[in-house]
Amino acid sequence: MAGAYDDRDGKIWMDGKLVDWRDAKVHILTHALHYASSVFEGERCYNGKIFKGVEHSKRLRKSAELLDFEIPYSVEEIEAAKYAMLAANGWKDAYVRAIAWRGAGDDMGVSARRNPVRLAIAGWEWGNYYGDAKMKGAKLDISKWRRPDPKTIPSAAKAAGLYMICTMSKHAAEAKGCSDALMMDYRGYVAEATGANVFFVKDGEVHTPLPDCFLNGLTRQTVIEMLKGKGITVHERHIEPVELAGFEQCWLTGTAAEVTPVGQIGDFNFEVGALTRDISESYEKLVRA
Repeated sequence: MAGAYDDRDGKIWMDGKLVDWRDAKVHILTHALHYASSVFEGERCYNGKIFKGVEHSKRLRKSAELLDFEIPYSVEEIEAAKYAMLAANGWKDAYVRAIAWRGAGDDMGVSARRNPVRLAIAGWEWGNYYGDAKMKGAKLDISKWRRPDPKTIPSAAKAAGLYMICTMSKHAAEAKGCSDALMMDYRGYVAEATGANVFFVKDGEVHTPLPDCFLNGLTRQTVIEMLKGKGITVHERHIEPVELAGFEQCWLTGTAAEVTPVGQIGDFNFEVGALTRDISESYEKLVRA
């Protein structure tokens, strides 16, 4: 599939029915457009099966609850809608985007309790999120923006508004020839990339930031389970930026990123080593099993 995302052939599931791609529209006074009252999920379908689809649907509903609204569809109904969208487009391998938001209604201000909650599910065929970095290792900038204190935002929600500084960080990174940016948290500890969690290797053991102020990704959780299953020690902890110089390998995890090696973060270099390649290959096998 090619072309701008608002001008393609295909079907999108929207508020209980499949609509033509170009007709999947919202009003300019949609509350989410003005006040970021929106949550979403990114998922991948492999060989006709969405990997951890139910977990994603549960998190979507939980994210909405954290933003003080309720999605008017059950997990089972959301799952059925995803597969209906995939079938309508004839896809067995695709990226799936479910999004719920407060729409246009009687309220147009910070409060929007009288506005309807809407749900849409789209998809597209998508290759490697970081292109050839999947093989060579991605190059990351270090962002000037930090992940906020969880007392200021619902950090456990996959909420659209929380990605504003991610977009700004990624734009700045791309301007420097990088694929992405590494972000610190509000305390100065290593946090995550703009849309992926991060892992490091040192002396055969794995270190990954403790997700106490950013999203604990489903792919992150899957990879930790895989590593432990291989008998590899995993340290979930606060990581100081100065420690980057002592790590040997690094990779990113996320539904879009899958498992992507990192070759450079700022002035720090990493090898695409045996453990990175092994976990990447093992993940590929798992999602297609």
